[in-house]
Amino acid sequence: MRRLLATAAIVCLGGAGVRAATPDFVHDIRPLLEKHCYACHAGEQAKSGLRLDLKEAAFNGGDGWGAAIVPGKPDDSPLVQFARGDDPDLRMPPKESDVPPLAASDIERLVAWVNAGADWPDGVDTATVVDKTDHWAFKPVRRPAVPVVHDTAWPKNDIDRFILARLEAEGLTPAAEADRRTWLRRVTFDLTGLPTTPEEVEQFAADTSPGAHGRVIERLLASPRYGERYAQHWLDVVRYADTHGYEVNTERPNAWPYRDYCISAFNADLPYDQFVREQIAGGEPGKEAATGFLVAAAVLLPGQIGADDVSKRAARQDALNDIIVNTSDTVLGLTVGCARCHDHKFDPITARDYYSLQAFFAGVEYGERMLETPEAALLRKEHDNARERITEIDRELPRYQPLARAGHTRPPVTPHFNTDRIAAVSAQRLRFTILDTNQYEPCIDELEVFDSEGRNVALATAGTKPMSSGNLVTAGVHELEHVNDGQYGNGRSWMAATRNNGWVMLEFKEPVTIERIVWGRDRTEKFKDRTATAYRIEVSVGTGDDDAWTLVADSTDRLAFGTKEKPPLAGLSPEEQKTVSALEREKAALQARIQTIVRDTRVFAGSFKNPHPVHLLNRGDAEQRKEELAPGSIATFAGLVTPVSLAKDAPDSDRRQALATWLTDPKHPLPARVMANRIWQWHFGTGLVDTPNDFGRNGSKATHPELLDWLADEFVASGWSIKHMHRLIMGSATFRQASTANPAGLAKDADARLLWRFPPRRLEAETIRDTMLAVSGRLNLEMGGRGFNLFNSRGGLSGFPPIESFDAAGRRRMIYAHKVRMERDDVFGAFDCPDAGQSMARRRQSTTPIQALNLFNSPFTFHESQALAARIEADVPTEPATATADGDLVRRQIDRVFQLAFTRAPDALEMSAAEAVVREHGLSTLCRVIFNSNEFLFVP
Repeated sequence: MRRLLATAAIVCLGGAGVRAATPDFVHDIRPLLEKHCYACHAGEQAKSGLRLDLKEAAFNGGDGWGAAIVPGKPDDSPLVQFARGDDPDLRMPPKESDVPPLAASDIERLVAWVNAGADWPDGVDTATVVDKTDHWAFKPVRRPAVPVVHDTAWPKNDIDRFILARLEAEGLTPAAEADRRTWLRRVTFDLTGLPTTPEEVEQFAADTSPGAHGRVIERLLASPRYGERYAQHWLDVVRYADTHGYEVNTERPNAWPYRDYCISAFNADLPYDQFVREQIAGGEPGKEAATGFLVAAAVLLPGQIGADDVSKRAARQDALNDIIVNTSDTVLGLTVGCARCHDHKFDPITARDYYSLQAFFAGVEYGERMLETPEAALLRKEHDNARERITEIDRELPRYQPLARAGHTRPPVTPHFNTDRIAAVSAQRLRFTILDTNQYEPCIDELEVFDSEGRNVALATAGTKPMSSGNLVTAGVHELEHVNDGQYGNGRSWMAATRNNGWVMLEFKEPVTIERIVWGRDRTEKFKDRTATAYRIEVSVGTGDDDAWTLVADSTDRLAFGTKEKPPLAGLSPEEQKTVSALEREKAALQARIQTIVRDTRVFAGSFKNPHPVHLLNRGDAEQRKEELAPGSIATFAGLVTPVSLAKDAPDSDRRQALATWLTDPKHPLPARVMANRIWQWHFGTGLVDTPNDFGRNGSKATHPELLDWLADEFVASGWSIKHMHRLIMGSATFRQASTANPAGLAKDADARLLWRFPPRRLEAETIRDTMLAVSGRLNLEMGGRGFNLFNSRGGLSGFPPIESFDAAGRRRMIYAHKVRMERDDVFGAFDCPDAGQSMARRRQSTTPIQALNLFNSPFTFHESQALAARIEADVPTEPATATADGDLVRRQIDRVFQLAFTRAPDALEMSAAEAVVREHGLSTLCRVIFNSNEFLFVP
């Protein structure tokens, strides 16, 4: 009503006050827009996607409101509605803005212009449309000519010529070559994340033959430590963690196989295009862990989502968005996620592109799946053997159990396995009545009845027929005939129609002599609800309704359900008691082993189902569905890469395979550039493009664009070999430079982006921890498997108190730590260690007081300092080894500390200062000081 009245008033005012001539856009309307609207709705960064300085953009409208101007219909034009303030909360310009609102006469003029057809002449716009596709990263990769340089003696390969050409153009000169010790420490940290040893330095110094540097690089690339180092870089990008994230942050217990897959892939120099394809599309059996990439991000679990369909749809959109963001950030270096609610404001990516990409992943679910590796197959065989042995033990143990109703206390009921041993009795029928349960209607997965010869006479295959008081049926799952079909588990079970006094009866083909009844709620140990906690078992010798029932067992002589204590072994000889104890210990050990096997043969990775329909969503709202979309690639690249367009009903595997093929097409302008840039960054600390996840128009330009294209082309030409790129980069004179600064370089390029020297940088958090352990001699190099704990909790709401003292398992490399999302390590988290909340494409390096405090005062540092001191004391004999050696034990110990930590001897000043510390405070104190020194903490 308010809107109608407002419109009527304006129409009346218009009749009296608006001049007869139709308002002219240039003279009457554009000045209004410039004065009242352009502050927010003009230029490339217009708010809400609405530009009013361009005709086409203004008529198309912004995010979520449709066309802003509807010619002839002012009441249907959002531009008029907002200016008029039809909804006071949406009035434009907003009240809090510095821009004045439109006067009544201005609104009248705007209404009259729209009412007259909103004539906006072509060619009068003062702004121009930026071609978003005209961007260097969206153009084909072309191998450029290698530049000619003046200093022809310096370059060792073509990389150097690109670097030197830029330096010469800027009037800069490269630094001198680093000494051999420095280069060896640098390359060892770079490729393995661990320090070099004094022995390695000595060997390298002695190798003066040609190719010595190359042989070191090959040795390090062949080390298993290399894969651990470079997998850590990759896991930073993809947000890997061992918890699900969000508020509850529960454990993701089987994420680690993806981490191990990445380590193995880097060690094997798996071609990068294959590496991407396996993570997107999956691979042959045994590569299931690769698709952990798709589900590496945080996710809300079903119990953390509202039960209503609206909440479920919103959560599904969030989960799919994380898959799209991980894929596009990592492989394409594009922020495709910005097109979820509207067309990308900077890059040529539309919302239609976004949802077409989403359709590739419509069949992907976050969850666990079976591993099909040879190791997993062996574990499953061990699992089956353990199950068989447990079955044998379960058949053996009842022989030693007290008879039911014999005056002895029996063990409590368990959800998984229960035995009622009775005095031998002849019967034609057996009836099991459930008097009460721990929860809900009772469920029995299998009711077994054994005769005096140990045969299960209850089986349907033996001719036994089941009957019941009533059934709660779930077709194919809970059915009466499942109660004696010989199969265990909730998936084939019987459920009574009522919680109390429901019964199931077995009628045998002929009279049998019964000695034992075995039953359980779920023999596979997955479900514990619906367990019969109070029951009775009766038998009858006849089959007629009038035949009497005899009680043979009930729950009255059992301990209460849930009781942990065990009743005494009544009536057994000492030898029999030993036998029972041994069998129970063996069973417990087998059950624990089975749990470990079940856990270790599964992986949290992409789980796949039939894809659901994907719609273009208005403003990213799952409740505002538009037309259904088929899987399709980003339209902008159609002229460069063969576009992908599948049917709406294409199966899941075809979708992901098609996307993986598109992403790894050698003609694609982005994947090779993006990965080549990452490799460069991992060597020099900063990429040629310093926004490694954003090669779009809002990202940085390359410092050396021709070099980047040369590297990208070389990468593809090498068969996408990452190790080939390492050899090229580390074999360059650029990489061999010293990190020595000079005034000219600092004045023109303080961050050394032009590579006039090797850019010094601090070691990453993981490398600091690993190096401390390596130097102390306590680093455990065991690879793979479940992560060790940094906290006393592996996930959940109970908090994460840090572990302060680590056993051997906790002294493995830090990549093998159980990574809690959004929770940094107590000591090394201060060193900019990512928390897996967002992609950490490049680790920023902060300098804070807490870093020094943590590293100097933490229990970890104390323990490793003491371990290093103990190592030194063991390494350095009390008496000098030679006549020329320093006769002072303390000085020889100090020398050994410096050799292990820095691979050099101390100078005179260092020796003097260190000697004073050791003599006054002890050797371990000096070790703490060494761990906190810049030389220990920085890549030389």
